[in-house]
Amino acid sequence: MALTPDDVVHKEFQHVRFKDGFDPEEVDDYLDEIVVEWRKTIEENNELKAKLAAFESGQGAEAPEAAAPIAVPAAQAPAAPAAESSPTGTSAGIIELAQRLHDEHVAEGEAKRQQLISDAETEVARIRTEAEAKQREESARLERERNTLEGRITELREFERDYRGELRAMIEGQLRDLDQKSPTDSTPVSAIGL
Repeated sequence: MALTPDDVVHKEFQHVRFKDGFDPEEVDDYLDEIVVEWRKTIEENNELKAKLAAFESGQGAEAPEAAAPIAVPAAQAPAAPAAESSPTGTSAGIIELAQRLHDEHVAEGEAKRQQLISDAETEVARIRTEAEAKQREESARLERERNTLEGRITELREFERDYRGELRAMIEGQLRDLDQKSPTDSTPVSAIGL
């Protein structure tokens, strides 16, 4: 059984509960796109078959082009001279048409490839620029933070030095006071009761 665009449109999938799956709307949208392209391809195929049949029967390219909804531009239509009604002549015309269509599709593909590469390179450049800017901002922030911490360390070292100096001065003052009191107080230790 051949698969048709209508089969794709009317295909229903079972919904699976409690498992990850695809978004049904997204799948439907994508299938709609496939059906549109598929129908265009089938229509183009039918048109080319009609042209082939017309060439083989010797009618020329005039009748199929008038009946076809999508006309091939004049530059793409094969030139079929009236004198050329032999099977060899029509085969050459069909081959020429096929070659032209092939060349056009290859050119379109090449242009699309170049466009995709160009878009990708632009995106890479944008991402790289953003990353470099972010890196510069982060480096500047870290540098500011380092400077702040270094300033705080310097303040703490100065505080420690001052505190040690004051503590030393206080202890030395206490020792001097002790030394000054000791010679005047001549009471023996045994009299104090120790």
